[in-house]
Order: sequence, then structure tokens, then C-alpha cells
Amino acid sequence: MSAAREPGSATRLRIVAAARSWLGTPYHHQASLRGVGCDCLGLVRGVWRELYGDEPEPLPPYDPYWAQQAVGETLALAAMRHLEAREISAALPGDVLLFRWRDNLPAAHCAILSEPGWIVHAHDGAAVGEVAFTGWWCRHCSHAFSFPELVR
Repeated sequence: MSAAREPGSATRLRIVAAARSWLGTPYHHQASLRGVGCDCLGLVRGVWRELYGDEPEPLPPYDPYWAQQAVGETLALAAMRHLEAREISAALPGDVLLFRWRDNLPAAHCAILSEPGWIVHAHDGAAVGEVAFTGWWCRHCSHAFSFPELVR
């Protein structure tokens, strides 16, 4: 278990720096270990741990295709429990974005906005990367959240 960080130490710059420190980490389903392996949620979990210490709740095992089989917004509801919802159009660097693969499916992918027009994320078959937040990504973005208690 990690120790909690000093209160008031979460800033947007720290979030973006933490996310970028995962660049090049290979994709590995359900993992969350910088430089070794992670999935998209593992990246966000790792950034959370760097900012706040222990994760806010245990994570149950999940199938790589859980969203196609699930009923309901499992990922979005978990984000609502621990992050602060915001309008997608108001998202700022350091915010967590959720994506739907299809309109009729729940949100099943997450990324961190690193600067206007760019996200850091992990996806199957590739290492954590920073990619343009344009086109397909913008059309499929379904939610935006800020980490809690950010120092402005």
C-alpha cells in the first residue's frame, strides 16, 4: 500500500507529467505498473496512485470485452464515484476522458487529456502513447472528469 500524498498536491501539471511518465509502457490487460504494463484504466489508476496514494476502491477482474457484454455504465459510474464530472467541451489538460466504441455501448475506454487536442492513453496492441484528440476520438468521447481537489 502506498502512502497518501500531501493534501493539495494534485495539479493539472502534475497529472499531465504523471500520465506522460507512462509513455512507452506496453499494453497489458488489467495491469497498472509503469514501464511494465497497463491498460487504459491501469494508466488512470497509476496516475491516481501518484497523486493520492491508495486507489479508492478495489478493482474486480474484468474481461477484455466487458463493455460489449455489460449492461450499464460501469466505467462511467465508477468515475462518478471518485472524479468530478464536467462538460466535455470544458475539459482541460489533466482531465480524464471516457469513450464509447459504439453509440449503443457503454463507455469502455479512458484517456487523460494532456494538452488541448492531445490525449495520453493505452490500447491493445500498442504502448502507452500520446495521440491527437481529433476526428474519431472527439466523436466517441462520452464523458469528461477532473481529478478531485485540484489545486488551481
